[in-house]
Amino acid sequence: MTPVRAYFPSIFVIVAGCATAPPLEEISESIPAVSTLEAGFDVAVQRKLESEFDSHLNPENLRAWMKHMSSKPHHVGSPWGKQNAEYIAEKFRAWGYETEIEQFDVLLPIPKVRIVEMVEPTKFMAQLREPVLAQDATSSVMEDRLPGYNAFSADGDVTAELVYVNYGIPGDYEELERHGIDVKGKIVIARYGGSWRGIKPKVAHEHGAVGCIIYSDPKDDGYSQGDVYPEGPYRMEHGVQRGSVLDMPLYPGDPLTPGYGATKDAERLDYREAPTIMKIPVLPISYADAQPLLEALRGPVAPAAWRGMLPITYHIGPGPAKVHLKLEFDWNLRTAYNTVGRIAGSEYPDEWVMRGNHHDAWVFGAADPLSGMVSLMEEARAVGELVKSGWRPKRTIIYAGWDAEEPALLGSTEWVEHHKAEISDKMVAYINTDGTGRGFLRVGGSHTLEKFINDVARDVFDPRLGVTLEERARARLAVNGSEDFDREDLRIYALGSGSDYTAYIHHVGIASLNMGFGGESGGGSYHSIFDSFDHYTRFMDPTFEYGVTLSKTTGRATLRLAQADILPFRFTNFADNVRKYVEDLIELAKKKREETEKKNKLIDENAFVLAADPLKTYVPPTKDTPVPEFDFTLLESALARLERSAEAYEAALARFFASGKSLSAEESQQLNAILISTERTMIREEGLPRRSWFKHQIYAPGLYTGYGVKTLPGIREGLEERNWDEVRQYIGVVSEKLDGVADAIDSAVALLSDE
Repeated sequence: MTPVRAYFPSIFVIVAGCATAPPLEEISESIPAVSTLEAGFDVAVQRKLESEFDSHLNPENLRAWMKHMSSKPHHVGSPWGKQNAEYIAEKFRAWGYETEIEQFDVLLPIPKVRIVEMVEPTKFMAQLREPVLAQDATSSVMEDRLPGYNAFSADGDVTAELVYVNYGIPGDYEELERHGIDVKGKIVIARYGGSWRGIKPKVAHEHGAVGCIIYSDPKDDGYSQGDVYPEGPYRMEHGVQRGSVLDMPLYPGDPLTPGYGATKDAERLDYREAPTIMKIPVLPISYADAQPLLEALRGPVAPAAWRGMLPITYHIGPGPAKVHLKLEFDWNLRTAYNTVGRIAGSEYPDEWVMRGNHHDAWVFGAADPLSGMVSLMEEARAVGELVKSGWRPKRTIIYAGWDAEEPALLGSTEWVEHHKAEISDKMVAYINTDGTGRGFLRVGGSHTLEKFINDVARDVFDPRLGVTLEERARARLAVNGSEDFDREDLRIYALGSGSDYTAYIHHVGIASLNMGFGGESGGGSYHSIFDSFDHYTRFMDPTFEYGVTLSKTTGRATLRLAQADILPFRFTNFADNVRKYVEDLIELAKKKREETEKKNKLIDENAFVLAADPLKTYVPPTKDTPVPEFDFTLLESALARLERSAEAYEAALARFFASGKSLSAEESQQLNAILISTERTMIREEGLPRRSWFKHQIYAPGLYTGYGVKTLPGIREGLEERNWDEVRQYIGVVSEKLDGVADAIDSAVALLSDE
């Protein structure tokens, strides 16, 4: 059998003319299931290759590289950030990779002025700094260190009453409205959690606030979780969570070059006109700095769910606390250095399998991102050792160390936008990591790769327990009472945003995976100066055994995708997940209808009762528009067809391998190109409502969840935002996309069945 060229436009002609799949009941139940390993490889050869790969892995390499790379601050534009990019490139070249450092000039504002002070009813000046600790060697390194701030905040100098808004998400403002509290003209203070940080100032601005302060409450991120640093791993009282507040649900990447690469001569927006830059000043602070501000608030006592773990009574306000917030930034471009190394495929150099992890950090970045970066580097080194021994991958393997991820996925997004046509033509799949710890393997990604990555997890063992990663994850689901614990394949989560896979899956339609270990490594250093080598080696993965296990996991995924004669895209799992999404939407529409009817009925009843009292004037609230009965028949029909096609492909694949036949080079080329095209088929060039950059119609980050995913987003967000015409439109759009995927699968079935 011969693998195929990745993707080319003429394949869509083949897809469009294919026959439909047979009915589900006509597919023989006696045909055994086919694992991805059996389907695409010579099993013995592949296992021998992977065993040799494992033999080259050494945890001491991860330790040495992390210690070096985390020894100085290395945000985008910093001298050590450039040094780390060059360090990675030097390693890649030594391991046999053709390597380049590709530069992009991206916007990263750095603060010149940061002031938070309470001016009434008492005076208090927030210190806005993290202390030097004797137990943390790099905490005393001051050169090039970024202060605690939120990138892409607006400049501002405002003084106003303070209002506590809990997590600062849309539902919290509904609660404020029930208390009769308006934040217009006020400064809000929100705690981290509940949603991505950029949603908090976005929603505050939409409600008329003039400034936003975000703090880490110890209930969510501090002593309520365990001992704080340096005694334990959790956030100490002066720790500050830095982070971007760019409005990434509109589009990630450089805010001045939307949709195209931020090259040296690129046309740029004026930063004052860039739609994703926040419109009000916003600053993160520690819980030590937040406590005096919250303690000075009066007004209603906060609802129970709003109360954190500071030793105070939580009030909402407004006031009498009045705060002065002043921020000023430099708004300069910085050079991002993306390190990209590749080994050309021996048979199909124009088919690319890509691995990526970013190398930039807010400060020292041992856990985020270097724990993932050094795991990727060790994987790349081991693959290089295989090449030196005489082996060569059939497809091209590319390893990337991205810069400027932290400010808003700048490095990877600009690379994808700049090379979009070639990536769309050649990329088979993208595998992402972004830091790791110890515990359980967690995987998100395209559900066309769900069965594939389950097979990988069945072949890698937990370094402590001696069971497979799949067995350990399954046991955890059983203990937690999940209904999915006994599913044949464990579900992987759908991808929203928050890391470098975003441009691949959501903008271009590249099947993607995101992986890492966690659940048993203490948190509390995230985006602070204490995300350090000392913290990581005490509390996260001291022996780097899980870092090596991640290399084994991602390495197998990379090698199998690079070597597969028939690519391991499978569709029954995809169809099963989409069915769940469709059922959720139908239930959401029903719930919205019932809630609206109940609310409107209550308004009518109150109006009737109060109208009888001549001494009171009753102005009823506006009733919500009724929720119509949506016709999901088209969507359910497309889903049923997708399920039949997916089952037909499983049966055809099983019959083909049982027959002992093989494909010609031309037929293999056609089949694999069809399989790759399925994820591209889920892309709609017009994009989603109000954000054309996001083009995938099955997954997207939510407009008000940031990182959190919205599945079937065109329909779901139409329901949530009560845009009924949009719901109807996207029922049709999604149905068409599912039919397109079924067309592609049917074409693959026809090709296999002709053999």
